[in-house]
Amino acid sequence: MADPSTSPPLTRSSVQEAHNLILPHIHKTPVLTNTTLSKLASTPRPAAELEGTPWAGRTPTKPVIRIWLKCENLQRIGAFKIRGAFHAIERLERDKKWVESGGKEKGVVTHSSGNHAQALALAARENDIPAYIVMPDISAAPKIAATKGYGATVIFSGSTSVEREAAAAKVIQDTGARLVPPYDHPDIILGQGTLGLELQDQVSEALASSSPPYRSLLLPTQSPRTSLNAIIAPCGGGGMLSGVALSCENTGIRVFGAEPNYEGADDATRGYYSGTRITTVKSLTIADGLRTPVGVYPWSIIYERRLVSGMYSVSENEILAALRLVYERVKVVVEPSAVVGLAVALFNEDFRAMVEKEGGEEGWDLGVVFSGGNVSLEALGKLFST
Repeated sequence: MADPSTSPPLTRSSVQEAHNLILPHIHKTPVLTNTTLSKLASTPRPAAELEGTPWAGRTPTKPVIRIWLKCENLQRIGAFKIRGAFHAIERLERDKKWVESGGKEKGVVTHSSGNHAQALALAARENDIPAYIVMPDISAAPKIAATKGYGATVIFSGSTSVEREAAAAKVIQDTGARLVPPYDHPDIILGQGTLGLELQDQVSEALASSSPPYRSLLLPTQSPRTSLNAIIAPCGGGGMLSGVALSCENTGIRVFGAEPNYEGADDATRGYYSGTRITTVKSLTIADGLRTPVGVYPWSIIYERRLVSGMYSVSENEILAALRLVYERVKVVVEPSAVVGLAVALFNEDFRAMVEKEGGEEGWDLGVVFSGGNVSLEALGKLFST
């Protein structure tokens, strides 16, 4: 990576500059609405569903939530990660010291469970740079195949962040390749944040139209808003969540993070409310893209600068229920990690109570980030087999 000290400041204007830099390399992914999902999110859950949950015995909440889906599953390589990878490579290409010292010939290296792996492999290939990708040996087969298909050399490692980082360090020692981390770097964060800019603009344009698709959810006395109230995004290492938070800085749009809670995968949630960043995670949650701890740079944005307004988590069953709804009602291919934010809006009563209280009768227009769609048919079959 470029030296972090030479990176642009972590601000909304820097996200806008990053967007201009990577525009030739990315898709402007669509924003979809779905009346069924919005109505489900705006309907109280049956009291029986709350039994056995932290909200057992509570009166079910009744927020009004109009959902807007940012479909990064339709992005190049099937995930938002391409944004950060291209921004990182474009920044490196502008580093004269790196170019003049033979950096392009030595290549780049990263460690990733799959989406950043594919993204860096593609960005490197399009810039004629060798790429070495350290992947956990339990990575999804389609992600491994795609990474190799983009021309990268794949090195397998254990599944923990410590094991991945050790393998990457060995590659650097052997090749002199430059590390492009999956999330913990300003250039990555700024690149990922560009999806937040697009989401804001796309929703504002839709809200300004004569017949917004969610009009049936408005009360007779209500008028449509002109912008989102909030965005909720999945959080693994925090690069995308913190980038989206930067994209919303000083706009009045609030940002929330979503995680699985299985086997301690809710590290950012626990850290956010305890005030201490948790540095290790070892979880086999079905949301495999979210099995990493929050990085130092993302933490500084999410927690220390308080640009993220709250963190929420959901169970494996809730993620699976949201995934089924997306397949059956929205008709798009997403991976389990992508629907964690939607699952929070549908099932987390703490989040829903907050929206009910703050949104009142008018409710919220909520942007939900679908982070990726890289999942195998075999994996889906196993997920839905019971």
